[in-house]
Amino acid sequence: MALDQSFVGRSYPPTAPYEVGREKIREFAEAVGDPNPAYTDLEAAKALGHCDVIAPPTFVFAITFKAAGEVIADPQLGLDYSRVVHGDQKFAYSRPVRAGDRLTVTSTIETIKSLAGNDIIDVRGEVRDEAGEHVVTAWTKLVARAAEGA
Repeated sequence: MALDQSFVGRSYPPTAPYEVGREKIREFAEAVGDPNPAYTDLEAAKALGHCDVIAPPTFVFAITFKAAGEVIADPQLGLDYSRVVHGDQKFAYSRPVRAGDRLTVTSTIETIKSLAGNDIIDVRGEVRDEAGEHVVTAWTKLVARAAEGA
């Protein structure tokens, strides 16, 4: 069943603040195999002009995807998450994510399309710091595969 087009443009309330920790950044950088010292060494980060260690560019996915969970779980939308695969991810930064940031995410459904029986939904996550300043926008594309024989 196709998703309800009237959901395009719907925004969900901001998430509770997520405090970015140095250890989380280090663990993420290690997990993705990125040895950039700005992710783990305060002095290296400061030498590059940052006030604290910064996070790898894809670090914010964990925060924005969790926020998109409210969209996914909305029973009125009717998305069958058991059939969903991650289609694409994009980021547009105003500044790097830093240790000590307290970030909130507001998710908005940008588009809903049907293609070959598959539902494709684009969710935009606006990430802001404690002062309300924009940090990054993340776009997540989810594809709900068509049911067998559909």
